This record gives sequence, C-alpha cells and structure tokens, in this order.
Amino acid sequence: MEFQLKQSVPATEKTGAIIVAVSAGAFSPAALAVDAASEGQMARALKHAGFEGKPGQTQALFNLPGIAADQVLVVGTGALKDLDIRGLHRAATAAVKALANGPKKAVSFLAELEIKDFSLNDRLADIVRVSLEAAYCFDEFKSKKNENRGLQQLTLAVADKAAVSAGKKALAWGEALGSGINTARDLGNQPPNICHPAYIAEQAKALGRAHEKQLDVKVLGEAEMKKLGMGAFLAVSQGSAQDGKLVIIEYKGGKKSDAPVVLVGKGVTFDTGGISIKPASGMDEMKYDMCGAASVFGVMKALAESGLAINVVGVMACAENMPSGNATRPGDIVTTMSGQTVEILNTDAEGRLVLCDALTYIGKYKPAVVIDIATLTGACIVALGKVVSGLFSPSDELANALLEAGQRSGDRSWRLPVWNDYQEMLESPFADIANIGSAPNGGAITAACFLARFTKDYTWAHLDIAGVAWHSGAQKNATGRPVPQLMQYLKSRVE
Repeated sequence: MEFQLKQSVPATEKTGAIIVAVSAGAFSPAALAVDAASEGQMARALKHAGFEGKPGQTQALFNLPGIAADQVLVVGTGALKDLDIRGLHRAATAAVKALANGPKKAVSFLAELEIKDFSLNDRLADIVRVSLEAAYCFDEFKSKKNENRGLQQLTLAVADKAAVSAGKKALAWGEALGSGINTARDLGNQPPNICHPAYIAEQAKALGRAHEKQLDVKVLGEAEMKKLGMGAFLAVSQGSAQDGKLVIIEYKGGKKSDAPVVLVGKGVTFDTGGISIKPASGMDEMKYDMCGAASVFGVMKALAESGLAINVVGVMACAENMPSGNATRPGDIVTTMSGQTVEILNTDAEGRLVLCDALTYIGKYKPAVVIDIATLTGACIVALGKVVSGLFSPSDELANALLEAGQRSGDRSWRLPVWNDYQEMLESPFADIANIGSAPNGGAITAACFLARFTKDYTWAHLDIAGVAWHSGAQKNATGRPVPQLMQYLKSRVE
C-alpha cells in the first residue's frame, strides 16, 4: 500500500472512498462537513441504518448528494472525548478492512481526531502503521492467491500545507514500522519445514545485503558455539537434524562510541517439547515459538528502513526442539557458557536454555541495556491472558520506559516481579540451578528468575510474549508483537 499526504476538503475529494469518523454522540469535523455538503443526507442515512458509532463499527454510504467521492465510509469511534491511541488504531484498522474488497484508492480524515499527548505527526505515523497491519495477507502457500488486495493507495488528509511538509517523516516512520511488523509476521507464519534455523540465518544475510550500509550480519554454527561453551543452547538443538544457529545483526545508526541496545530473541523454530513431549492438540502452533526472534528481525528491518540514530544489536537464538535418540533427557546436566551448571528437569523448558547462553554471549558488546523477547511460558498466558505481554526487570528505569513505550504504541505489557524470593524454587541438589521451578505455580516468574542469573553484568529486561505473539484457532496468525513497543522504546531513547 502506498501512502500520501495532502491538504483536502472531504466533499470535493474525487476518489473511491473518503473515511470519516462518527461517535455515539458527535460527528468529527470531516463528518460534519460531509453532512453539511449532503444537506443532512449522511445523518439521515446513518439513522436509517441503525449506525450507533460504536468503536470499530463501519457503514458505507454511496452516492451522497454534494459529495464527489464514490463512497463515504463512516467509522465509529465511541465517545470522541474518550478516544485514546488504541481507539484510533481500531478505527483505522476497521476502515482498511471494510474497504478490502472495494476501491483501490481512498482518502482518510481520521488523523484530525485529537488524542491527548499525541501530536498530529504521531497520529499520522500510527494510522500508516496499523493500515499496513490491517492490509496484511499471508497466502504464500495458497494455490489460489488473493488477487484483490484491497486498498493500494491511502491518502491522509490534513488541514494545511505546513502539516503536509511536517508530516512526511511521520509517514516514513509509520511505513518502516509497519514493514518491520509485517516482516516479523511473515517469518512467524512460515511453516516449520521451511522456517528452521538455517532459513532464519539466510533471511538475515539477505536483509544484510539489502541494507549493507546499515547492517552487519554474522552467524555462529554449532561448532563455534561448542568452542564458546554454549552447553545449554546445544542441549536443545542436539535432538534435531537441523543445526542450531546464533544469528547476530548489528545496526550502527548512532555514534561509534555509543553503547548499543541489545535485543535477544528466542528462536525455537518448532517446539515438540523434546522428550518431555507436548500434547498433540495445538502442537501445530509451536511453529510460533520463534516469534521472539521474528520480532528482533522485524525491529532490525524497521531500523534499517527508518534510519533511527541509535546502535542496536539483534541476536536470534535459533534451534529446533525435537525428540530423538540424540535428544537431551530429563535429568541431564549441562554447563552453560557462563560456567553455571543446569539440571534439565523438563526438556520443554528449552527457551531459557537457548537464551541463557545467548545472554552470556552478548556481554561482549558492553550493552547500554539488554532486552530479551521470548514466547517463554504458558504460565504467562494464565497470568495475563492474550492481551498484554509479561515484563520482568530488576531496573525500575528500564521497566518504566518499556511500559511507557507499550502504552504509546498500543502494544502493552504488565510488570511482574523478578525477586530473589523466587530463586530458591530453582535450586537443584545436583547442579547450580534447575531449569524449572519446584512448585507448580509462578512459572513465568521462575523462568525470568532463571534468566536473571545470566544478566548480572548489565541492565536487563525480559518480555514474555507467549500470550500475544500469535492468534490461535481459525484466526491463526502471527501478530508481529512486540515490534511496536520495542521500536517506540528505541525511538524514545533517541529523543
């Protein structure tokens, strides 16, 4: 989808559709203008249609008198006085979906909706981003492709020429962000027979070639990881015919002397549970166990396209967890790169094993902060559902910055404790640490506490995205979260 900015008057816009907002009790300025130009026909048509202005509700009106556009798409927002950024996202998403089988071009007046603490440029960028998300379609493996891709051009209307000039960077940011999100979704939606560790490594190299001035890519294979002493990582991949890979992408947008932000993503490309095998029901969705790595990949692409002035290292810890004669057994003890030993009580608690060695490895970058992202525990879904991600960090400053980034981007998280009180649940009589807690509760917290033992040398946060990384069932689809939150955090650091 292409995006443009222009100064526009809704009644005279000759296009396939114009998009205006109506709440339960009020018309937006553009909707008022359309109603006036149609001599009240819009209000009467909405009343006859039973349109209530509920959030996300849409109503198409055709051939209104006095209106040059073929169609007026009215989008409900709920009460305009209560509209927040997530409400704007919902309205913009609903508009794109409602026009999916309609005109190729449309003009949106949704950016005029004022939201506390969000400038016009903020709103423009977010409308572009969520429009790209709404238009996303993954039909790579369909024998019959979706030929009608819906909107091909969306023009965002603003009140004056100064806003057109000032808003161009906002559009570019929104496009880069949307591109990164949808790239993460593409990677997550790939089937596991295609998307294995070597595939992710090749995709990273291709990204590096496409942005060779901004990105450096390096891939460590199992032989190199063995030399580094990554016994925990290799314990996960040893049961698979697919070799594990540690994929590193360096983005150098800041000053050479600036310490980088390091993002570490769990990239278990398929998780059977290993010897501690999972139930068959729903196991197909375990291709999404690499969505932490996919989100890191999406962030690195968005950074390359946006040119954000910051140094970031993205690390993807990629392995496949399979049962075989070579697979790790419950009760095995391995030595991590840090020198700490781990008793593996459950081979389905494998994400923390690939991450702990990656978190030790990245200490070489002397990072400003480290954030790991992982579909780590079902316990996080029990605690928080599929609405927000779990956030763990000993640092109040980092945690608060990530929470704020989540609120501003609409990609929210909720902070949970990572206190030493829980560490005793990870004690092992035979090794320095067990890979699961001794109690059947607090699983998301003990998983974070496990990772905390490997992050003492830098400021660190952990995002458990098990509940938010994909939709299940008939709507099965990767979401691209938490790319929006991470990009907002990085942008805020620059600002």
